[in-house]
Amino acid sequence: MKTHVFLIASALTAGLVAYVVVSFLTSQINSGDTVVVGDEVLLPLPSKITRLTVEEAILLRKSIREWRREPITIVQLSMLLWASQGIVEDAGFGWYRRAAPSAGATYPVEVYVVVGEKGVRVGEEEFLKAGVYKYDYMKHSVRLVKEGDVRVDLWRASLRQDWVRDAPITIVLCAIYERTTGRYGERGIRYVHMELGHVGQNIYLVATALDLGTVAIGAFYDEEVAKVISSARNERPLYLFPVGVPREPHRATFEELSRLYERLRRGSRATDLEPRGDYESEIRIHLAPDS
Repeated sequence: MKTHVFLIASALTAGLVAYVVVSFLTSQINSGDTVVVGDEVLLPLPSKITRLTVEEAILLRKSIREWRREPITIVQLSMLLWASQGIVEDAGFGWYRRAAPSAGATYPVEVYVVVGEKGVRVGEEEFLKAGVYKYDYMKHSVRLVKEGDVRVDLWRASLRQDWVRDAPITIVLCAIYERTTGRYGERGIRYVHMELGHVGQNIYLVATALDLGTVAIGAFYDEEVAKVISSARNERPLYLFPVGVPREPHRATFEELSRLYERLRRGSRATDLEPRGDYESEIRIHLAPDS
Protein backbone atom coordinates (compact mmCIF):
# COMPACT_ATOMS: atom_id res chain seq x y z
CA MET A 1 0.00 0.00 0.00
CA LYS A 2 2.78 2.39 0.98
CA THR A 3 4.62 1.52 -2.22
CA HIS A 4 1.50 2.23 -4.28
CA VAL A 5 1.01 5.61 -2.60
CA PHE A 6 4.68 6.43 -3.09
CA LEU A 7 4.51 5.63 -6.82
CA ILE A 8 1.41 7.82 -7.25
CA ALA A 9 3.04 10.67 -5.37
CA SER A 10 6.21 10.32 -7.46
CA ALA A 11 4.22 10.36 -10.68
CA LEU A 12 2.32 13.47 -9.60
CA THR A 13 5.56 15.19 -8.62
CA ALA A 14 7.20 14.31 -11.94
CA GLY A 15 4.14 15.57 -13.81
CA LEU A 16 4.19 18.84 -11.87
CA VAL A 17 7.90 19.34 -12.54
CA ALA A 18 7.39 18.61 -16.24
CA TYR A 19 4.51 21.10 -16.37
CA VAL A 20 6.60 23.80 -14.69
CA VAL A 21 9.54 23.18 -17.05
CA VAL A 22 7.36 23.25 -20.16
CA SER A 23 5.56 26.36 -18.92
CA PHE A 24 8.92 28.02 -18.37
CA LEU A 25 10.27 27.14 -21.81
CA THR A 26 7.07 27.70 -23.78
CA SER A 27 4.77 30.66 -23.25
CA GLN A 28 1.57 31.15 -25.22
CA ILE A 29 1.11 34.84 -26.04
CA ASN A 30 -2.16 36.63 -26.72
CA SER A 31 -1.66 36.86 -30.47
CA GLY A 32 -3.23 33.97 -32.31
CA ASP A 33 -0.74 31.11 -32.55
CA THR A 34 2.46 32.96 -31.62
CA VAL A 35 4.57 30.80 -29.31
CA VAL A 36 7.91 31.59 -27.69
CA VAL A 37 10.20 28.63 -26.98
CA GLY A 38 13.40 29.85 -25.38
CA ASP A 39 15.02 32.21 -27.93
CA GLU A 40 12.79 31.02 -30.78
CA VAL A 41 9.50 32.65 -31.74
CA LEU A 42 7.06 30.50 -33.72
CA LEU A 43 5.28 33.09 -35.84
CA PRO A 44 1.56 33.13 -36.67
CA LEU A 45 1.07 30.99 -39.74
CA PRO A 46 0.63 32.77 -43.09
CA SER A 47 -2.95 33.48 -44.13
CA LYS A 48 -4.95 35.85 -46.31
CA ILE A 49 -5.34 38.99 -44.23
CA THR A 50 -5.11 41.86 -46.71
CA ARG A 51 -7.86 43.56 -48.71
CA LEU A 52 -5.81 44.79 -51.67
CA THR A 53 -5.56 43.05 -55.01
CA VAL A 54 -2.15 42.56 -56.60
CA GLU A 55 -2.95 45.34 -59.06
CA GLU A 56 -3.76 47.76 -56.24
CA ALA A 57 -0.60 46.86 -54.31
CA ILE A 58 1.50 47.56 -57.42
CA LEU A 59 -0.27 50.88 -57.95
CA LEU A 60 0.22 51.96 -54.32
CA ARG A 61 3.80 50.73 -53.92
CA LYS A 62 6.08 53.60 -53.06
CA SER A 63 9.30 54.07 -51.11
CA ILE A 64 8.42 55.43 -47.66
CA ARG A 65 10.95 57.04 -45.34
CA GLU A 66 8.89 58.62 -42.56
CA TRP A 67 7.10 56.64 -39.89
CA ARG A 68 4.60 57.13 -37.14
CA ARG A 69 5.84 56.25 -33.67
CA GLU A 70 3.89 53.01 -33.71
CA PRO A 71 4.89 49.35 -33.65
CA ILE A 72 3.97 46.86 -36.32
CA THR A 73 2.17 43.69 -35.26
CA ILE A 74 3.57 40.18 -35.00
CA VAL A 75 1.12 39.13 -37.72
CA GLN A 76 2.48 41.79 -40.05
CA LEU A 77 6.05 40.71 -39.30
CA SER A 78 5.04 37.10 -39.99
CA MET A 79 3.63 37.97 -43.42
CA LEU A 80 6.65 40.10 -44.38
CA LEU A 81 9.09 37.32 -43.54
CA TRP A 82 6.95 34.69 -45.25
CA ALA A 83 6.85 36.86 -48.39
CA SER A 84 10.64 37.11 -48.33
CA GLN A 85 11.63 33.44 -48.02
CA GLY A 86 8.66 31.48 -46.69
CA ILE A 87 7.52 28.11 -48.02
CA VAL A 88 4.64 28.00 -50.49
CA GLU A 89 4.67 24.34 -51.54
CA ASP A 90 6.07 20.93 -50.70
CA ALA A 91 7.44 20.05 -54.14
CA GLY A 92 8.59 16.61 -53.05
CA PHE A 93 12.02 14.97 -52.73
CA GLY A 94 12.89 17.27 -49.82
CA TRP A 95 12.42 20.41 -51.89
CA TYR A 96 10.21 23.18 -50.53
CA ARG A 97 9.37 25.90 -53.01
CA ARG A 98 9.61 29.40 -51.56
CA ALA A 99 7.81 32.71 -52.08
CA ALA A 100 10.45 34.19 -54.39
CA PRO A 101 11.97 32.49 -57.46
CA SER A 102 15.53 31.24 -57.26
CA ALA A 103 17.94 30.08 -59.97
CA GLY A 104 18.03 26.31 -59.79
CA ALA A 105 16.26 26.49 -56.41
CA THR A 106 19.64 27.24 -54.82
CA TYR A 107 18.07 29.80 -52.46
CA PRO A 108 21.14 31.84 -51.42
CA VAL A 109 19.16 34.41 -49.40
CA GLU A 110 19.25 34.51 -45.60
CA VAL A 111 16.93 36.88 -43.74
CA TYR A 112 17.59 38.79 -40.53
CA VAL A 113 15.32 41.31 -38.84
CA VAL A 114 16.37 44.07 -36.47
CA VAL A 115 13.59 44.75 -33.96
CA GLY A 116 13.58 47.96 -31.95
CA GLU A 117 12.31 48.49 -28.41
CA LYS A 118 8.52 47.99 -28.51
CA GLY A 119 8.83 47.67 -32.28
CA VAL A 120 6.62 44.60 -32.72
CA ARG A 121 3.38 44.24 -30.81
CA VAL A 122 2.55 40.68 -29.77
CA GLY A 123 -0.37 41.22 -27.39
CA GLU A 124 -2.30 44.08 -25.87
CA GLU A 125 0.61 45.08 -23.66
CA GLU A 126 3.27 42.69 -24.89
CA PHE A 127 6.07 43.25 -27.39
CA LEU A 128 8.69 41.15 -29.07
CA LYS A 129 12.00 41.45 -27.26
CA ALA A 130 14.26 44.03 -28.91
CA GLY A 131 17.16 42.47 -30.76
CA VAL A 132 18.38 40.83 -33.95
CA TYR A 133 16.52 37.75 -35.17
CA LYS A 134 17.18 35.27 -37.95
CA TYR A 135 14.32 33.82 -39.98
CA ASP A 136 13.91 30.05 -40.22
CA TYR A 137 11.87 29.35 -43.36
CA MET A 138 11.34 25.68 -42.49
CA LYS A 139 9.59 26.39 -39.20
CA HIS A 140 8.33 29.88 -40.04
CA SER A 141 9.99 31.18 -36.92
CA VAL A 142 12.63 33.67 -35.85
CA ARG A 143 15.48 32.99 -33.46
CA LEU A 144 17.08 35.67 -31.30
CA VAL A 145 20.77 35.99 -32.19
CA LYS A 146 21.54 39.26 -30.39
CA GLU A 147 19.53 40.90 -27.62
CA GLY A 148 19.03 44.65 -27.37
CA ASP A 149 17.94 47.57 -29.55
CA VAL A 150 20.72 47.97 -32.16
CA ARG A 151 18.91 50.37 -34.48
CA VAL A 152 21.36 53.20 -33.77
CA ASP A 153 24.27 50.89 -34.61
CA LEU A 154 22.53 49.89 -37.84
CA TRP A 155 21.86 53.57 -38.58
CA ARG A 156 25.57 54.35 -38.27
CA ALA A 157 26.45 51.35 -40.45
CA SER A 158 23.99 52.53 -43.12
CA LEU A 159 25.47 56.02 -43.54
CA ARG A 160 23.17 57.54 -40.89
CA GLN A 161 19.99 57.27 -42.93
CA ASP A 162 17.38 58.35 -40.39
CA TRP A 163 14.64 56.05 -41.69
CA VAL A 164 16.75 53.10 -40.52
CA ARG A 165 17.06 54.50 -37.01
CA ASP A 166 13.40 55.51 -36.76
CA ALA A 167 11.68 52.42 -38.22
CA PRO A 168 10.41 49.87 -35.68
CA ILE A 169 12.06 47.05 -37.66
CA THR A 170 14.54 46.61 -40.48
CA ILE A 171 14.73 43.47 -42.60
CA VAL A 172 18.29 42.65 -43.64
CA LEU A 173 18.76 40.39 -46.66
CA CYS A 174 22.04 38.52 -46.88
CA ALA A 175 23.32 36.08 -49.48
CA ILE A 176 25.53 33.03 -49.44
CA TYR A 177 26.91 33.32 -52.97
CA GLU A 178 28.45 29.85 -52.97
CA ARG A 179 25.06 28.17 -53.00
CA THR A 180 24.44 29.58 -56.47
CA THR A 181 27.93 30.04 -57.89
CA GLY A 182 28.70 26.45 -56.93
CA ARG A 183 26.25 25.42 -59.66
CA TYR A 184 26.46 28.26 -62.16
CA GLY A 185 29.95 29.60 -61.70
CA GLU A 186 30.61 33.32 -62.00
CA ARG A 187 27.24 33.91 -63.66
CA GLY A 188 25.63 32.79 -60.41
CA ILE A 189 26.59 36.16 -58.93
CA ARG A 190 24.14 37.77 -61.34
CA TYR A 191 21.46 35.25 -60.39
CA VAL A 192 21.91 36.05 -56.69
CA HIS A 193 21.40 39.75 -57.35
CA MET A 194 18.34 39.05 -59.47
CA GLU A 195 16.90 36.97 -56.64
CA LEU A 196 17.43 39.78 -54.15
CA GLY A 197 15.32 41.95 -56.46
CA HIS A 198 12.52 39.37 -56.47
CA VAL A 199 12.55 39.19 -52.67
CA GLY A 200 12.69 42.97 -52.34
CA GLN A 201 9.63 43.47 -54.52
CA ASN A 202 7.74 40.88 -52.47
CA ILE A 203 8.55 42.85 -49.33
CA TYR A 204 7.44 46.09 -50.97
CA LEU A 205 4.10 44.68 -52.16
CA VAL A 206 3.22 42.85 -48.96
CA ALA A 207 4.18 45.89 -46.86
CA THR A 208 1.87 47.99 -49.04
CA ALA A 209 -0.97 45.49 -48.72
CA LEU A 210 -0.51 45.51 -44.93
CA ASP A 211 -0.79 49.34 -44.80
CA LEU A 212 2.89 49.58 -43.97
CA GLY A 213 5.74 51.31 -45.76
CA THR A 214 9.29 50.40 -46.64
CA VAL A 215 12.26 51.59 -48.67
CA ALA A 216 15.05 49.58 -50.28
CA ILE A 217 18.54 50.54 -49.10
CA GLY A 218 21.78 49.48 -50.70
CA ALA A 219 24.07 52.17 -49.28
CA PHE A 220 25.82 50.87 -46.19
CA TYR A 221 29.13 49.51 -44.91
CA ASP A 222 28.91 45.77 -45.52
CA GLU A 223 31.22 44.67 -42.72
CA GLU A 224 29.63 47.02 -40.20
CA VAL A 225 26.12 45.76 -40.99
CA ALA A 226 27.36 42.17 -40.71
CA LYS A 227 28.81 42.98 -37.30
CA VAL A 228 25.57 44.59 -36.12
CA ILE A 229 23.43 41.59 -37.05
CA SER A 230 26.07 38.98 -36.12
CA SER A 231 25.73 37.24 -39.47
CA ALA A 232 27.92 34.29 -40.43
CA ARG A 233 31.15 35.01 -42.32
CA ASN A 234 29.77 33.63 -45.59
CA GLU A 235 26.54 35.65 -45.33
CA ARG A 236 26.98 38.93 -47.22
CA PRO A 237 24.54 41.76 -46.35
CA LEU A 238 23.12 43.14 -49.61
CA TYR A 239 19.80 44.84 -48.95
CA LEU A 240 18.09 46.65 -46.05
CA PHE A 241 14.35 47.25 -45.75
CA PRO A 242 13.25 49.43 -42.82
CA VAL A 243 9.53 48.90 -42.30
CA GLY A 244 6.99 50.91 -40.34
CA VAL A 245 3.60 52.57 -40.28
CA PRO A 246 3.78 55.45 -42.79
CA ARG A 247 3.38 58.96 -41.44
CA GLU A 248 1.43 59.79 -44.59
CA PRO A 249 0.12 56.76 -46.51
CA HIS A 250 0.44 57.01 -50.28
CA ARG A 251 -2.88 57.40 -52.10
CA ALA A 252 -3.58 56.64 -55.75
CA THR A 253 -6.45 55.35 -57.89
CA PHE A 254 -6.68 53.69 -61.27
CA GLU A 255 -8.92 56.55 -62.38
CA GLU A 256 -6.06 58.97 -61.74
CA LEU A 257 -3.71 56.62 -63.55
CA SER A 258 -6.03 56.51 -66.56
CA ARG A 259 -6.09 60.31 -66.72
CA LEU A 260 -2.28 60.37 -66.51
CA TYR A 261 -1.92 57.93 -69.41
CA GLU A 262 -4.47 59.87 -71.47
CA ARG A 263 -2.45 63.05 -70.93
CA LEU A 264 0.81 61.31 -71.81
CA ARG A 265 -0.71 59.84 -74.98
CA ARG A 266 -1.66 63.35 -76.03
CA GLY A 267 1.95 64.37 -75.53
CA SER A 268 1.24 66.57 -72.49
CA ARG A 269 3.56 66.21 -69.53
CA ALA A 270 3.46 67.56 -66.00
CA THR A 271 6.70 69.44 -66.64
CA ASP A 272 5.04 71.22 -69.59
CA LEU A 273 7.85 70.05 -71.82
CA GLU A 274 6.67 69.44 -75.35
CA PRO A 275 7.53 66.06 -76.92
CA ARG A 276 10.32 66.38 -79.44
CA GLY A 277 11.70 64.60 -82.45
CA ASP A 278 10.51 61.19 -83.59
CA TYR A 279 8.54 60.69 -80.37
CA GLU A 280 6.21 63.55 -81.34
CA SER A 281 5.66 62.03 -84.81
CA GLU A 282 4.96 58.63 -83.26
CA ILE A 283 2.31 60.14 -80.98
CA ARG A 284 0.53 61.77 -83.95
CA ILE A 285 0.47 58.47 -85.84
CA HIS A 286 -1.09 56.51 -82.99
CA LEU A 287 -3.61 59.09 -81.77
CA ALA A 288 -7.21 58.59 -82.82
CA PRO A 289 -8.56 61.26 -85.23
CA ASP A 290 -10.86 62.77 -82.58
CA SER A 291 -8.22 62.88 -79.80
